[in-house]
Parts: sequence; structure tokens; C-alpha cells
Amino acid sequence: MKQLIGCLSIILFFLLDGCQPKGGPVLYTNVTGRAGEMIVVMSKVAWDDLPGNLIRNTLAQPQLSLPQEEPLFDLINVPHEAFKDIFLTTRNIIQTKISPIVENPGVTFSNDVWAYPQATVQINARNNEEFEKIFKENSDKIVGYFLKAERERLEMNYKKLSDKVILSKLDEKFDLSLTFPPGFQIAPEGKDFIWLRYETPEISQAIMVYTFPYTSDSTFTLDYLLFKRDSTLRVNVPGPVKGSYMTTEKAVKPILQITRHNGNYAANLRGLWRLENDFMGGPFVMLAELDLFRQRVVVVDGYVYAPSKNKRNLVRQIEAIVYSLKLNDQEKNDKLNSQINMGN
Repeated sequence: MKQLIGCLSIILFFLLDGCQPKGGPVLYTNVTGRAGEMIVVMSKVAWDDLPGNLIRNTLAQPQLSLPQEEPLFDLINVPHEAFKDIFLTTRNIIQTKISPIVENPGVTFSNDVWAYPQATVQINARNNEEFEKIFKENSDKIVGYFLKAERERLEMNYKKLSDKVILSKLDEKFDLSLTFPPGFQIAPEGKDFIWLRYETPEISQAIMVYTFPYTSDSTFTLDYLLFKRDSTLRVNVPGPVKGSYMTTEKAVKPILQITRHNGNYAANLRGLWRLENDFMGGPFVMLAELDLFRQRVVVVDGYVYAPSKNKRNLVRQIEAIVYSLKLNDQEKNDKLNSQINMGN
């Protein structure tokens, strides 16, 4: 019953499975399998040996910044002779060939081989030692490829179901867009702040959008971003108990990654949140993006509260909303970014 409720919640909220692209090629079917599931086509001998250990240690390693340990992907080993029929349409597939007769060792990435939207990786090697070398050289790329595929499936479905009321509100208040699935409600707003919540009796997922002036490069440091996050949430996100409010859990250091998003300078931040003066908490993921044209930092901050439940897929659902951020004045930012790049 618990599994059924979880599955229904995810289906009703996010409609995770993909659909046929309009005007695209005729494909067998939509992808099958649960979010985060991955088939690894490999002999039982190799699966129990070095190649299998490498794949498990990388693709089933713990997902970062969750309160309880969950794997990056749920791996299912399928021997070569069994890889047919229902397995062909799985959303994420790693195929392997380890044999002395392999002519072109290496890694190949292919989309939509048997279904849509499908991500597949083929790894060819002549022996286990060569497999280890090839896999280690490409492991980050392989992980990134599958994580991106998971997020893009969600984003694709969000676009079809996007909440027009929220889209209009974000455009009016912040001059930006985010793609939301149905079910989110606008909570009380603050100055340069909005809180959008999806609530069920079992889980809470939310997105907070806020901005602040860009003053210096020190803006994109861990200490400053946490200072702005905590000071903003203290004012705008009260808890259910009087005197309680949301803050960042400092006992587990948040993870900061400097990157670019839409071509703009940006920072990814993920960690755990908690309520001060109360006992609630959970994971969060945050994107802080520089809007050079308006000389501001735009923050999209998403969190999950789901006690006694797995949270990996719930966080990825929120993450897909966070990374759908687009600034209305992106063309003007592109020109400014180009000028800066030419000057370096």
C-alpha cells in the first residue's frame, strides 16, 4: 500500500513518463521504468567482478545532500541474452561488451535508441583492465549524461503542463520564467520574494524565488550565499510553531559548485535545511544566477519535506523546476557576457 501511494503521488503530480515528440521520428514507445532506474547489460561474471564493482561504486554511490543514504541510480543487472522485449524501452541503459574481439574500445552515448526519451551508453573493452581505464576516464561524463536525461524528462513534461498563473506572476514580479507543473500554490509574498508550495498530507515541496543586488564577486562564496539565504528565509518562511523559521543546517556543510547557467555566472548550492525552534528538516537545492543587465542576483531555492520517505526523486522533481530558470532580458545579458569574455 505504501508503494502504491508513493507511485500515485508521483504520477499525479509529475506525469514522469515521456511522450512522443511532435514532428519527430516514429519510435517504438515511451520509455518505461521508474525515475532513477537503470538497466546494466553485463554478464553475471563481469557484474560480480571488477566491471560490475566499478559501475556500482559510481552509479549507485550515495546521492549528495540527502538526510538518509539513497543511491544515485537504482541499478538492475540484465545478462546479454535476457536484454530484449520489456528491457529495451527502459529509460536509462548501460550496455557493455568485454571481449578480446572488440575492435573499437571506448564509450558511445546515444539518445532514443529503442524508446523516447531514452538515454543509453555503450562501453566496449577488450578485457577488465581496459574496461576499468575507459570507465574511470569517462565516469563523470557518464553520470552527468544520465542525470541530465532524468532532469530533461521532467522539464519536458512540466512544459506541457505548465501553470500559467504562476508563470504570469513570476514574469510580473521578477522578469523571469520558471516551468511549474500543476498543484503549486502561491504563499504569502514578501518584498523581492515569493514562496510557491505543493502540499499533500505526506509531503511538502516548495520553490522560493528572491533577488538581491549584485555588489561584488564575493557574492558567489559559500559564506555570503548562506548569509543571504538564512536572512531571507528567517523573515519570509516561518514555521508552524511561534518563533520558528527556516534556516540552513550547518552540522552538514552545504556543497557549493560555481558554474554557468544560460551562459550566466551562477552557483549551485545543495544541503539540508531545518526549522529553528522546531523539529522539521530536509534537503534543499539552490541556484543563484547573476543577472548582469539588472545588476542583481536571482535565487531559485527549492526544498523537500517528506519524513520517513525516500527523497531522491522528490528533490530531482524540484531541481527540474529550479534549473528551468530563464531571465527575460537574457539577450542583453548575452551581449554583456560576450563583452566580458572578449576582454579576458
